[in-house]
Amino acid sequence: MFLRMPFGGLWMRHDALLDRFLAAVLLPLVLALMGLLWLILVPVQGRPFLYASERMRGPGRAFMLYKIRTMHPPDRRSEESVLGGDLAGRVTQVGRVLRRYRLDELPQILNVLKGEIRFIGPRPPLRKYVEAYPGLYREVLAVPPGITGLATVTLHAREERILARCRTAAETDIVYRRRCLPVKARLDLIYRDNRGPALDAWILYRTVAGLRGGGRTAQRAAPHPVASAAAALSLSGRSSASEVAAGVAGRLRRAPGSVSAAAAPAPVLTPAK
Repeated sequence: MFLRMPFGGLWMRHDALLDRFLAAVLLPLVLALMGLLWLILVPVQGRPFLYASERMRGPGRAFMLYKIRTMHPPDRRSEESVLGGDLAGRVTQVGRVLRRYRLDELPQILNVLKGEIRFIGPRPPLRKYVEAYPGLYREVLAVPPGITGLATVTLHAREERILARCRTAAETDIVYRRRCLPVKARLDLIYRDNRGPALDAWILYRTVAGLRGGGRTAQRAAPHPVASAAAALSLSGRSSASEVAAGVAGRLRRAPGSVSAAAAPAPVLTPAK
């Protein structure tokens, strides 16, 4: 298992420092790209250019996640929610391009510099889901959240297809809780129990390859036990969360090498009382 590799402990202790160092090195380039996008976007869709959205690092641990604004300003009374078909009309034309290539997430390098997130880890969830399922997210967010992760490179396109069919905020929330959240949590728990330089390198490869393909997940990658399991989740949106989770568990049990699948049981979403 990756956590038992000779250098695994060193990786676990120092990857936060490494992320902040890399963020500092990349900051001038990112700021230059953001400056160019500012010149393009502000005349087209106006201000504000940046958008700060509350996310959670764990139960009771909130922070503001930075993004380039890709949607028309919301009603101040509206609740933050995942992007479903009910909100598709609010995404600007330029915003669709930014989202496709994930350029809207460039400002998150500032969150990395502040130590709030890492480059790789579970995507930080909205408060309402952490408060609804604190036990689950206490486990998932035992690993710091990140800009990209195992669930992101595996499930992003599937999740978009599923949620795009929703027509109301209530429907989007129900579908997300039933069909997306359990599978994402399962993968996040698998990542938690197998994280290390090899898996992080594979996730980074899939992220970059997906960006080059305009958001389409790359199909070719070096053999990797966890990667084989993740490939099982590139399924039709018709598959249920339980079917996908069971498929992942089976792939992991049959995969060569010692991969911790048993340590990541299928999450049970029990709302907090």
